[in-house]
Amino acid sequence: MTARRYLDQKLRLQHLRAVDAMERHGSLLKASAALGASQPALTKSLHEAEDILQLRLFDRHPRGVRPTEAGTVFVRSARRILAELRRLDEELDEMSSLGGGTLAIGALPVAAAGVLPGVLTRLKAAHPRIKMRLQQGRLEELQPLLASGEIELIVGRLYEPAVPDGYEREPLWTEPISILARAGHPIFSQAVTVDALRRHDLALPTITQRVGQEIEHLLALLGIDPAAALRSSSYGFIREMLHGTDMLSVMPRLMMVGDLLRGTLRVVPLPIPAPDRPAGLIQLRGRALSGAGQAFAAGLRVYVAEITDRGIASPITNGDSQDEKDDTTGRVARG
Repeated sequence: MTARRYLDQKLRLQHLRAVDAMERHGSLLKASAALGASQPALTKSLHEAEDILQLRLFDRHPRGVRPTEAGTVFVRSARRILAELRRLDEELDEMSSLGGGTLAIGALPVAAAGVLPGVLTRLKAAHPRIKMRLQQGRLEELQPLLASGEIELIVGRLYEPAVPDGYEREPLWTEPISILARAGHPIFSQAVTVDALRRHDLALPTITQRVGQEIEHLLALLGIDPAAALRSSSYGFIREMLHGTDMLSVMPRLMMVGDLLRGTLRVVPLPIPAPDRPAGLIQLRGRALSGAGQAFAAGLRVYVAEITDRGIASPITNGDSQDEKDDTTGRVARG
């Protein structure tokens, strides 16, 4: 029988931080720099943790270190413990500072460029004492952070899980793939046909593989070949090209929500309903939101209602397409 390790009596926070940093950065050098500690001190903390656990946590390889199976299990627990301590710190800070606290959220790329700036600007104005931490990434990168408690909410596209999981998803709006053009674009001064669309160059964003596939799918449905399109990962570059040229872009329309609200960009109506793309909030089931989290969620719902009233977004409904509702310039005729 293996002797008890008495981890609650022997492990220290420095052991948890050391192992977390080593797995996160993949090398002693980068981990020690991130922690502001010397390599010998970090190595000592690792050896102490391994002695207490009676297990090897990392294997060395030419490019750094890699966690063993035991190391992977230990890192998961270490991150949950560290995240809970951060949450405790934030809750105590919130108690001692009325209307304060820390908001740690994750955002998918489209939400980060689209709805999030407007929501966070208002939140900061209404609750200036709330501190914000934002982590942008893909869903598969953000969900482990949500599970460990490192972030409180994820904002963005709601993808159906392959199997039931422990997350609650609250659909709030749709963010359909749309064709965008500047307000004074010649496309709006004539009958908009697919042939007319083909006469203009495309500037396409390279956001994520999933969004890219959805853009390609919509163009295929329209019969438009994107082979010669200008492609860029820069949101600002695409925006400048739209405002300064007669190029068109195809993207989730809420990436340009500010310009749509200001009226400098417009949505080109489609000849087919765009596939629905529900978006909203994701949180861990059974975990209550902090005061800052509740304030953010409430502010997001209000903001979504406002841009819905302006015709830029739509709430989730019974399968109705956003483009079917917002098509105020008429259907596109096939040419």
